[in-house]
Amino acid sequence: MQHAVGAPLPPPPHGPATGPVGWSQQAQHPGHPGPPVPPPAGPPGPPPSSRPAPPPPAGRPAAPPQAPPAQQAQGWSGPAPHQAPAPVSRESTGHIQLPPGGPVPLPAPPAEPCTGTATLAVLLIGPAGAGKTTVAKLWASRRRVPTAHVSLDDVREWVCSGFADPQTGWNDQSEAQYRLARRTCGFAARNFLANGISCILDDAVFPDRPVVGLGGWKRHVGPGLLPVVLLPGLEVVLERNAARSGNRRLSDEEVARIHGRMAGWYGSGLPIIDNSTYDVETTARVLDDILARSIASPPAW
Repeated sequence: MQHAVGAPLPPPPHGPATGPVGWSQQAQHPGHPGPPVPPPAGPPGPPPSSRPAPPPPAGRPAAPPQAPPAQQAQGWSGPAPHQAPAPVSRESTGHIQLPPGGPVPLPAPPAEPCTGTATLAVLLIGPAGAGKTTVAKLWASRRRVPTAHVSLDDVREWVCSGFADPQTGWNDQSEAQYRLARRTCGFAARNFLANGISCILDDAVFPDRPVVGLGGWKRHVGPGLLPVVLLPGLEVVLERNAARSGNRRLSDEEVARIHGRMAGWYGSGLPIIDNSTYDVETTARVLDDILARSIASPPAW
């Protein structure tokens, strides 16, 4: 009998199986009993290893007995010889000592008309639909040095069970989760920067709540945080918000109310980008130019 493909299986070896413990040769090939094993012809003799060796020729001394050869790797033959554990390299993954994250100072001014290789902490502010997350991701991915992007909404939605969505009603629980998300983002930014990785955060910070907004971010990250406001026109914001889905899509009334509050950033001294007519690529380039100027002349906030 043969398999559907290939040659017939070889007959099982004489004696007990040599596979893993608890397995038999039949169990290794289910559905195939294999050819019958013919009975041995005549009475069995002693195994080769137990047969007496022939006497040596006359006049020649007998050879000393030899140790049995090492068992071949047909199966486990007892515990392996004890080996000393290899020394653990302090340079291997899991043994890198990370510096603690501390308040972020202002970076040194770049030597070129862009942020270049400066290590930055950026806060991109804007209403829902302004394009903060899209612009922040592109700006971070185009830098020549390691740069991370942390979105407040992404961190806030880490809460799966018990998520407090302000769309269903702003209350103490939703306020607490917003504060917790901001603090978590701040800790992440400080850790990234302490290890030489720039960070850009995005959040809808209102100018009429300085203690919760910019004041909170400054406490969490440090005085070196560079805020920039992204504020397109209301029509653009409404159109972009309409393309959203899930709990990130707001009503037109809510978008208009947030946009009106964001207009308070005019006259605040913070740099503002009106990206109503800019694509994402242009907005990211303008953002980098503004950040380079902010490093040389930090905004008063």
